[in-house]
Amino acid sequence: MKTTVLALASLALASTALTVCARTPTPAAASDLVASSVAASSSTASTGAVAKAASPAPKLARVVVHKSPYCGCCGLWVEHMREAGFAVEVRNVNNLNPIKQSVGVPLAKGSCHTAQVGKYFIEGHVPAEDVKRLLAEQPDAKGLVLPGMPKGSPGMEVPDGSVDAYTVELVANDGSTSAYAQHGQ
Repeated sequence: MKTTVLALASLALASTALTVCARTPTPAAASDLVASSVAASSSTASTGAVAKAASPAPKLARVVVHKSPYCGCCGLWVEHMREAGFAVEVRNVNNLNPIKQSVGVPLAKGSCHTAQVGKYFIEGHVPAEDVKRLLAEQPDAKGLVLPGMPKGSPGMEVPDGSVDAYTVELVANDGSTSAYAQHGQ
């Protein structure tokens, strides 16, 4: 009975997260992204000789992101990961619960998207720096979770720049969690 109640609570959280997260980037935000992309290209073109002399950036692991096709904040998190140097593959799915269960996301620790990188899962709006640290340290664990959708986390930025304090948690192989990184203090 307790497991059923926890499972239902987790499903309710995931449904709420998808409802809250079902925003799409505004046309202005999209044009800003294109403008910054063009500016970056122009900057690179004018300094082409310097760029060629620099060593190429190290290739980071491939990240597979499972998300709702209607989730705007998930798309923003994908862009955050790409900007950090990760190769990202997006898989739009209508029901994330089987994926969350198969990778071992603990009940009540869910968010709006689930990613896989190497042997780990990444649940929610975890900053790229934490993912890089996880891959560098290679702990004996299942992955990282950032429950809910904290304001100011990657993909959940707000116009006034405010950030809620949040904790990224490491999920041990037994499903228990411990603090891994603190943000927004």
